[in-house]
Amino acid sequence: MTNEPVSTINSIITKRYLEKQPENQYFERKGLGEKDIKPSKIAEELIGMLNADGGVLAFGVSDKGEIQDLNTITDKLDDYRKLVFDFIIPPCNIRLEEILIDGKLIFLFHVEQDVERIYCRKDNEKFFLRVADSNRELNQEQIKKLEYDKNIRRFEDEVVPDFDTDDLDQELLASYKAKVNFSGDIYDLLYRRNLLAKKEGVYQFKKSAILLFSTTPDRYIPSASVRYVRYEGTEAKVGAEHNVVKDVRFENNIPSIIDALTSFLRTSLRDYYFLDITIGKFRKVPEYPEEAWLEGVVNALCHRSYNVQGNEIYIKHFDDRLEISNSGPLPAQVTVENIKTERYARNPRIARVLEDLGYVRQLNEGVARIYESMERSLLAQPQYRVQSNNVYLTLRNRVSSHEKTISTALMTAIEEGWKGYNETQKAILFYLFRNGSAVISELATSIDINQNSIRSYLNAFVEQNIIERHSEKQRDPNAKYTFKKN
Repeated sequence: MTNEPVSTINSIITKRYLEKQPENQYFERKGLGEKDIKPSKIAEELIGMLNADGGVLAFGVSDKGEIQDLNTITDKLDDYRKLVFDFIIPPCNIRLEEILIDGKLIFLFHVEQDVERIYCRKDNEKFFLRVADSNRELNQEQIKKLEYDKNIRRFEDEVVPDFDTDDLDQELLASYKAKVNFSGDIYDLLYRRNLLAKKEGVYQFKKSAILLFSTTPDRYIPSASVRYVRYEGTEAKVGAEHNVVKDVRFENNIPSIIDALTSFLRTSLRDYYFLDITIGKFRKVPEYPEEAWLEGVVNALCHRSYNVQGNEIYIKHFDDRLEISNSGPLPAQVTVENIKTERYARNPRIARVLEDLGYVRQLNEGVARIYESMERSLLAQPQYRVQSNNVYLTLRNRVSSHEKTISTALMTAIEEGWKGYNETQKAILFYLFRNGSAVISELATSIDINQNSIRSYLNAFVEQNIIERHSEKQRDPNAKYTFKKN
């Protein structure tokens, strides 16, 4: 019965979820005997969730997922029952659910984030914000930024009175219902997720629900789409030199756009050969790792400012780079400098559903994965920039340089000779493959071998027609070495 819901408020919470689910932006455990279980400390965690994206705090479950029993502290339970009133201002929407699991009592604090107000401790006026799986105390500048971003968040909570329910993606709704383990009416689920409002007993669709589940969100929210543009060359040209070779617009709900773009980009991106130094083989890999561009696309769809009309998400594909842009600015506490470690959802309703569906990484892994996957592929670091109130992510490839510097015949020769090379020779070839060219001093510094030894190995590679030297001088310290051309 570990997969049956134990909560009547949130059907995704099962015994297994409480025991195994990693702590993340939306879920926190607090066990008995931990140093931060005083009512005031739990209140701080709840304040962080209120100011961020909401979530659930399970009190009586240890960090390791052990279900404990709050009945062992019966004399103190009332202090925890009323901590929301004792320590949090202004009044907030937190529901306490007391549940029994195998006869053991635990508390579930269900936190509903607020798109307008920010919260603090009543006794000392300290503000907190949950970032990934940790709680941060905010300074005055960060509090001001949080207030500003709360105003932008209101957009996804606005109701669209003329929404036609015939535009709903019923298959996607059924998939979502199954994902969160919900057995009731789908409208009730959306209402519980704050994607619907209710007026005089009639459900009203919010913009967040339309962006997530309508087949035609552009009908209600202009520019809720993604546009892919392929340029020939490394810059965009106009007029007689117009160099757009493909221009495709993707219009649908956010999950369907992600799926369609994933299939489209897999076939649109080129391949190149990557030298696997561990086995001495050249492997065919895409020009950009999928983890990098997919995370970039998901982040853009999840965090763009949908209130900025007429500004769709762009994916601009050049010979040497991929640029993903969306309307900004960066949300709340996030800057270009801390983007790998900070997290704040511009559209928390949307982010929560995308995580439920498996599109959004937990613990702010998304941006970090972009950096890690690019590094594993020996590509340049991703570049984020904010310009004209838009956020840009640039991924650079090495396709052009690789294709120009090494031939198929040469790859075969290197693979055949790999077992006979020593570590220094392998390091020389790997450096040249990664950088395209080198001078002796660069190789000596990188490999930590004296220049005479480097020169000797290079001369041998030149004689074998693997490498060529570019200089007319016999003893030129600045002579460049590259792989032999065809």
